[in-house]
Amino acid sequence: MFTGIVEELGRVAAIEHGADSAVLRIEGPLVVTDAEHGASIAVNGVCLTVVEHDAEAFSVDVMAETLRRSSLGALEVGSPVNLERAMAADGRFGGHLVQGHVDGTTTLRARAPGDRWEVLEFDLPPALARYVVEKGSITIDGVSLTVASVGEGTFTVSLIPTTLERTILGTLAVGDVVNLEVDVLAKYVERLFADAATRPVTPSADKVSREEPRA
Repeated sequence: MFTGIVEELGRVAAIEHGADSAVLRIEGPLVVTDAEHGASIAVNGVCLTVVEHDAEAFSVDVMAETLRRSSLGALEVGSPVNLERAMAADGRFGGHLVQGHVDGTTTLRARAPGDRWEVLEFDLPPALARYVVEKGSITIDGVSLTVASVGEGTFTVSLIPTTLERTILGTLAVGDVVNLEVDVLAKYVERLFADAATRPVTPSADKVSREEPRA
């Protein structure tokens, strides 16, 4: 589990392509300080498992499903990436509940610079639109953000100077593809209401006990 607070801006050091998979070697001196085999590290919002590491970098296996459903397949040697280690049980919960399970990708439509901040507008995939609400939480390339507005097929987020400087969102160009993870709580609520709507209604025990016995 993650919180969407990027710890380090890493770099892809090497890529080994397979028939339907890839091995990424990623430089991240901070996130490997306590890494071990099997540890989870989010790379651009995708939860990946460490298979090898040294003092400067770590390697992860990326399967076909992940390459298909995320933007990791477009990474090149030298690409910067957002990195976050899995949250410790006694850690500070700085962002929101992030699983590292990407729901889909989307494209940056526009950037509007402000005094010391920027507003970014993204396409809103129809399949995810019902989970995105104004002032709700969303994860973009592993960064926990607040939805500033929701339009017809679009949504915006506002980026403060720290986010612009310390994550890859600061250098995104119009047309770039990013990973999206919607708030998992919204999906659970939807499922609970859907189950309740289809569950047959049965009389309560109290109502049954008060019914007159039939002859």
